Amino acid sequence: MTITNIISAIGNNSSIYPLMVRDLCIEAPSKILIARKENLKESREIANDATREKTIDEYITSAIWLGGIPLTEKFADKYITKKGFNPGVNLKLFKEEQTLGKDALQGIEYNINKFKNIKSEEVQKAIADLIKVKENKSAYEKLLTKKFAAATIIPTVIMGFVLPKLNFALTRKIRQRKAENKLVQNNTPQLQTTAFTSFDKKVFNDFANKQNSKNINFTGSLTAGIANLRTIDKMAISDGGLTVGRVSTSRNKEEGYMNAFRMIGSMILNFVTPVYIAKGLDKLANKLFKVNVNLDPLIMENKAFIDAIKANKIELPKSNSAKDLLEFIDSKPDAFFSKFAQKAGEISYLKDGIRDPRKYVDIKKLGKFKDEFEKFIQSAKKSKNIEKFARKAKFIKCGNILANVGISSFLLAGVLPVLTYKFVKLTTGSYSDPGLVVKK
Repeated sequence: MTITNIISAIGNNSSIYPLMVRDLCIEAPSKILIARKENLKESREIANDATREKTIDEYITSAIWLGGIPLTEKFADKYITKKGFNPGVNLKLFKEEQTLGKDALQGIEYNINKFKNIKSEEVQKAIADLIKVKENKSAYEKLLTKKFAAATIIPTVIMGFVLPKLNFALTRKIRQRKAENKLVQNNTPQLQTTAFTSFDKKVFNDFANKQNSKNINFTGSLTAGIANLRTIDKMAISDGGLTVGRVSTSRNKEEGYMNAFRMIGSMILNFVTPVYIAKGLDKLANKLFKVNVNLDPLIMENKAFIDAIKANKIELPKSNSAKDLLEFIDSKPDAFFSKFAQKAGEISYLKDGIRDPRKYVDIKKLGKFKDEFEKFIQSAKKSKNIEKFARKAKFIKCGNILANVGISSFLLAGVLPVLTYKFVKLTTGSYSDPGLVVKK
């Protein structure tokens, strides 16, 4: 994987890769260090407890948050497949026909009729999948709804309700053990100066067994429409549930206020701010350097694509209408526009080059992609040297992506934790984590 591939991945704010970089590599260690530094202003013992709790919380939560939804969905997809359905059939195909009727250019019925005569094993399998869903729509919707519920509720319950209780119980038991040791030894031993207190396996396992003995019941109904949310959207939903969990499991109201402040700030900085920073940086680059950098840097460095621009051999859909866009991607799957649209996740082709009839094509998003694609080509043609223009655009885009990651990470890993402890100081009069302070 090249450096451009890596930068391209972390620059996609619709994927989990930017979150992985910020959360695991930058945010977690910074939050742990800041928590220790702030708590040391009051007490070394509290600082040790805060450091241990923060380390457990940050890394275990990150692992569940980043991996829990994809892993749960993987098992859910296997279950759906065993039930005879292909989980790749998009329910929006029903909505298209319900909204536009006979004028719909894609849909369950439309796609079946359009692709059914194509002699391809892959296509025929896709048609069979569509027919199966069409004939059992209600059952398929329920399965996808359950998949969504499992993928969001299970990780949220573990992160927001179970993990904090385990973490708090461990702190109580460690403190209790220390108090017992003081009585037995009849003196006051020096507090550990290390950041991490060793785990008492027996204590942790005893509490874990108690938690496992409790039954967790999930209730409520979810509509089938949410089954098409992206992983990043589901992570945002689980983050909201995590906020509720952390506030409700707080050891006192002051800790609840702190958790609410921290979690709400984290949600905004993770899911809202990076999108606007990216747009702002790209607009600034366009204004300063007269370069359109709204495309993926991998497109900008594609030599065959640049050569095709130089030779004036780039084909594009006639317009952004559904008819023109769909006709183009169906008739010209090898065109640069079609290939890059597939890489961008806007369309999906089967191995034999036929568009996957089970997938829904978002015409509005595909049209927007076409506009940006066309703008880049036009700007490149106006430049004196197309190759130099493309290199310049790629470097600027990569710089914008890295700047976005840097700014977002600074806000999440530096500014938010410091502001959280200033909020704690303002509301409690102390820099110590409110849940660790023993009230006399």
